[in-house]
Amino acid sequence: MKMKKEGYRIKEISRLFGIGADSLRYYEELGILKPRRAANGYRLYGMNDIYRLNVVKDLRQFDFPMKRIKEYLDQKNLASTLSLLEEESRLMEREIRELQEKTRSIRERIEELAGYESVRADTIALVRMRERHCIALDADVSSDEEIDFALSKLHQRFEHKMHALGNYLIGARQRMSDIDAGVYGLFRMVFFILEKDAPEYDFSIPAGDYLSLHYRGSSERSTECILKLLAHAHASGYDIAGDPFELYKIDIHETNVREEFLTEVQVRVEKKSRRSPQAIGAILGTFLFSGRDALYAL
Repeated sequence: MKMKKEGYRIKEISRLFGIGADSLRYYEELGILKPRRAANGYRLYGMNDIYRLNVVKDLRQFDFPMKRIKEYLDQKNLASTLSLLEEESRLMEREIRELQEKTRSIRERIEELAGYESVRADTIALVRMRERHCIALDADVSSDEEIDFALSKLHQRFEHKMHALGNYLIGARQRMSDIDAGVYGLFRMVFFILEKDAPEYDFSIPAGDYLSLHYRGSSERSTECILKLLAHAHASGYDIAGDPFELYKIDIHETNVREEFLTEVQVRVEKKSRRSPQAIGAILGTFLFSGRDALYAL
């Protein structure tokens, strides 16, 4: 860049470096920049100011504090330059690791979404699950919109620890006490399932045997699928060992087409049911009364 003999005015420097005039005045207050004044009072920035701005711009992208930058510029020597370059190198290596981690998470998410295409819907399976650590928010929600809003609030609380909303399996939990009382479609908690080695979490979904059923479409199918799982559990001699919950494999975060939504319902079970025949009959009767008895073709 050819230097103008008289120097550059603040508007020119602001446009050249993409730095606001207020920031340039702030750098002057800190003593980082030392423009001279023209006869008309305008600031004129020389080559030393331009050099200093290049250093500031370079170091600010690594979040170096202004105090640290000023100390370097005021006490610059070969040793301090070598020390700063080492620090800059470590910060770049950290950024590379973070980008690699984000890339890995994105690739895993791509593989998950592609794999969901082959999932068989409306089929009940018994699966053995490991313990799953979760962060959670207690909330009484029932619609897709309410669930999504509650999940967004939960994400805001923990976004400093989470790469992206889509990288964590999300879900909502009902209560068996509500279902036993005839209250359906009311979720009392939303949660994220964290990575296996997460050091901080709110609660754990216990390891064990779970009945699982995937369904496609909107949440309007939630109640029928949960009741179908419970009916299957009792008919097969299982005891319900926990609250049923949903996991949202494909939802509004991936598609606006509700027919493409994929939700998994899970409930933990144990062999040797201890419920009375009357209790089993009450659940089956409720399900039949809902007008969905055709779904008993399990």
